[in-house]
Amino acid sequence: MTDTTTATALTTQVYRVWIKATPERIWAAITDPEWNSRYAYQAPSHYELSKGGSFHATATQEMKDFAAANGFGVPDTILDGEVLEVDPPRRLVQTWRMLMDPTTAAEPFTTLTYEIEDAKTQPGVCKLTVTHELTGAPATAAMVAGTDDGGAGGGWAWILSDLKTLLETGQNFAA
Repeated sequence: MTDTTTATALTTQVYRVWIKATPERIWAAITDPEWNSRYAYQAPSHYELSKGGSFHATATQEMKDFAAANGFGVPDTILDGEVLEVDPPRRLVQTWRMLMDPTTAAEPFTTLTYEIEDAKTQPGVCKLTVTHELTGAPATAAMVAGTDDGGAGGGWAWILSDLKTLLETGQNFAA
């Protein structure tokens, strides 16, 4: 018997976090490289915020140094994709592909959706929902699910936790 819950978890992952911040601040933290380079893996992500616009994230020098010290390479562009839908500061839909690893780079583009909503019962708090559709991309699904508690490989839960921490305290996990 196939466990459909496990299969769904691998093909569609949904993460939610409540953040004490305005939709505009959350939007900027996701889409502005000055912000998105300050949390999680600290790789600047660049968006052309229009339908059909490009998305890419670039490797930091620290990533390149770590890779070189461990005998492997990291491309300059570590993520890429295309903007499918943009409704600032509430919704962003894009394709997404991880290029850091040859296995994930060979998989098809996945679809990533960010939705920002005001929390109905908590003024000044927003709910950020990230839905990652990963059909046909099992290596990417495993990676973004975050199975490593050490930080590297912490996946979406780790990234969103660091985003929340940065927006609410002004410091990321590395501070």
